[in-house]
Amino acid sequence: MIHVEKPTEDKLVKLDVRSWPIWEKEESEFPWFYDEAETCYILEGDVMVTPENGTPVSFGKGDLVIFDEGLRCTWKINKAIRKHYKFG
Repeated sequence: MIHVEKPTEDKLVKLDVRSWPIWEKEESEFPWFYDEAETCYILEGDVMVTPENGTPVSFGKGDLVIFDEGLRCTWKINKAIRKHYKFG
């Protein structure tokens, strides 16, 4: 499952998001499997992630996104992405 929310600044501070590593990727499409949960905060970009046999989920700048462990999906990056991320 994919959870998307617009977090408050307080939540970002509480999670210490800005201390997490940053990942960047150009426009592309690729399959992905989450062997552990991931939480990420989108700094830039426009993405659509489609779970295997599921409904596409779109997100972009300012979104906090949580991907559940065990998720199989396809990422489609429509506009280059830059995000903070944390596994586990």
